[in-house]
Amino acid sequence: MRREFTGRDMAMVMVAGFGIVVAVNFYMASLAIGGFGGVVVENSYVASQKFNGWLDEAREGRKLGYAAQMARAADGRLMVTTQGVPAAARLSADLRRPLGRPQDMSLQLEQAGAGSYLSAETLPAGRWIARVTIAVGDQRWMDEAEVQ
Repeated sequence: MRREFTGRDMAMVMVAGFGIVVAVNFYMASLAIGGFGGVVVENSYVASQKFNGWLDEAREGRKLGYAAQMARAADGRLMVTTQGVPAAARLSADLRRPLGRPQDMSLQLEQAGAGSYLSAETLPAGRWIARVTIAVGDQRWMDEAEVQ
């Protein structure tokens, strides 16, 4: 014989259902917070004031006519191949992870041949976003690419 479905039974179903929804929401929120690397800019107003200056710098950099390709060398070091860059240029690279916990690296690149530069340090395995800066005198050129 079946028992009657009472108000207490309905209350238990509602509590269990909402309990599952709340538990899933807390789990998803903890994943979202754990994957956030931090503040993108300290002050968005100040960053917006500098934006036009950044665009002007990019325009000036494009006028230099430099080109660079970034890749991981066979030995794990960062390799940058350049075109149109003077021999007296100094290259540096700032690397960051595209996802997950922040892990930043700054590398100085040494010339390894005509138009080829290598870092002294090896890159840890995984995906990186590399921003290479080429400095010749007071002129600066920057490019950003993903390195795997």
